[in-house]
Amino acid sequence: MLTVDFEKLGLNEGDRLLDLGCGAGRHTFAALRLGAEVVALDQNVDDLRGVEEMVGAMAEEGEIKPPSGPVTMVGDAHALPFEDGHFDSVIAAEILEHIPDDSTVISEIARVTRPGGRVAVTVPRRWTEQICWLLSDDYHNVEGGHVRIYRGSVLIETLERAGLVLSASHHAHALHSPYWWLKCAVGVERENVATRAYHRMLVWDMMQRPWLTQMTERVLNPVLGKSLVLYFDKP
Repeated sequence: MLTVDFEKLGLNEGDRLLDLGCGAGRHTFAALRLGAEVVALDQNVDDLRGVEEMVGAMAEEGEIKPPSGPVTMVGDAHALPFEDGHFDSVIAAEILEHIPDDSTVISEIARVTRPGGRVAVTVPRRWTEQICWLLSDDYHNVEGGHVRIYRGSVLIETLERAGLVLSASHHAHALHSPYWWLKCAVGVERENVATRAYHRMLVWDMMQRPWLTQMTERVLNPVLGKSLVLYFDKP
């Protein structure tokens, strides 16, 4: 399930990509399939171990060109261990809402992107996220949870102050918004018939990609999309 549209990101074969806060590696895997050279950076060692194992399996199956070295890296987004302009593209998907000092991280993202490069940033959409916070404190008030709800215009201003220029935007994952409202209403650590059934539908949709749900989500994304996706150029 990708949040970033790689066509809008303009990722090409051989490009150097930083997947910042890569998590389980969904964008890393897609970028590797496109032939990019990826650094998947995170602080979660267990997640990174799983990403590296999957990259190895993909290489063995011939899905990707075998990387010349480790793809993953443990690192701090506040002080990225790369030279200025090192990457052609940077993805920061669903991480800034977890970071108290987001301005420093945004400055680092801009610094390591080369002039002419592109950045994709995704965060939870404001009004859909507000409903989750209203329904459940446990949704966000946990270690490593969400520390803020972004207003899109404010986030754009912050990124532009760092020297980036907005080039495109859209919303994603409309089918996921009602699921999380349901989870928050029931209790994020609980399950019932409705949450289990909805989750099975989401998994089926991701695996089978049927025409009906794919079209429904595309139609609903502008109104109901759970994620705000922003693309920026670095002049």
